[in-house]
Amino acid sequence: MARSMRSRTFVMGLLVLALIALGACDVVPREATPQLRTSTPTPVVIIATPAPLPAEIVQAAAADEQVVIDIYARVSPAVVHITSQVVVRDFFYGYVPQEGTGSGFVIDRQGHIVTNNHVVEGAEQVTVTLTDGTSVEARVVGTDPSTDLAVIQIDVPTDKLHPVELGTSANLRVGQRAIAIGNPFGLDRTLTTGVISSLGRPLQTENNRAIYDVIQTDAAINPGNSGGPLLDSSGKVIGVNSAIYSPSGGSVGVGFAIPVDTVRRVTASLIDKGYYPHPWLGITALSISSDLANYLQLPVERGVLVISVTSGQAASQAGIRGGTRRVQIGSYVVPVGGDILTALDGNKIGSMEDLVKYLETKTQVGQTVKLTILRDGQEQTVDATLGEQPRSQ
Repeated sequence: MARSMRSRTFVMGLLVLALIALGACDVVPREATPQLRTSTPTPVVIIATPAPLPAEIVQAAAADEQVVIDIYARVSPAVVHITSQVVVRDFFYGYVPQEGTGSGFVIDRQGHIVTNNHVVEGAEQVTVTLTDGTSVEARVVGTDPSTDLAVIQIDVPTDKLHPVELGTSANLRVGQRAIAIGNPFGLDRTLTTGVISSLGRPLQTENNRAIYDVIQTDAAINPGNSGGPLLDSSGKVIGVNSAIYSPSGGSVGVGFAIPVDTVRRVTASLIDKGYYPHPWLGITALSISSDLANYLQLPVERGVLVISVTSGQAASQAGIRGGTRRVQIGSYVVPVGGDILTALDGNKIGSMEDLVKYLETKTQVGQTVKLTILRDGQEQTVDATLGEQPRSQ
């Protein structure tokens, strides 16, 4: 019996301990239960493979690239590297040679090469390097500073000559592709691409004349590109790269090329005569503005007032009259009272720039033009046969 009680007491003790243990679990305050803390979830990065472009787009892009590749393969052998040596005076008045580089392109099987006048101007020696590495001395055939064009010639086997095809610049449009090939910074036959950015720009030359209808392009042009070809999408020459606008001295996407229609007109004469005869009326004149018209009591506010006429030249032979009385205009004393030129071949002439541009781009020496003039308030039309401008002017 005593064993039984002890056993019972032992068992009861175990139960009490168990209940105390179980109760201990409940005595933990509820608020002390650890709380879950929310955190920013780790972002899920999904790497998606882009869908391939449609086959027709890829093919079109490849075809467009191939056009440029083919043009370079066909035309780059015609582009030459020109090195010119000029003798200049140094600080101590001694004579030292200086070397300049530029570009050019072959135009026929006789070895004629078109480049810029400023590439070869004053050169004691001109050397041409062909695409195969052949270097040969060239002779200057003719130059025209007024259009910054020159023709040089080399004597090499005809199989080394790869003439380009000249296109036309009359029907160019802004936005067309433009491809330049040249030797910027001496890097032979470098190709750059862009578009025609603008047309009809006047470009001032170093002798203060203007080249008209110049092509503006954003194809990269740098020093050394001068004289190289500007091409269209068919690989035909549309201009001669000649100048850039650049405050920094490098390409900023504003380059200028002499239009190929001017190149055609001038280079034919350079090969034949060694120079280009510029058409000339033989007058000295003033552009008429509204202020000048009011001051001089002229009958028109636009046109060209003839001040003087050169004896024996086109205007003189046509009976054009210069000024008859002198008037002070600002700090100048100017003969006035002469004829007023208002049109040439039916095209309105509002200024001297209009007159010079028409003569340069639309006429040639020996051509007869119709001049519309105002004399004593009466309109007349006279014929004038254009002469040749003295090259000293």
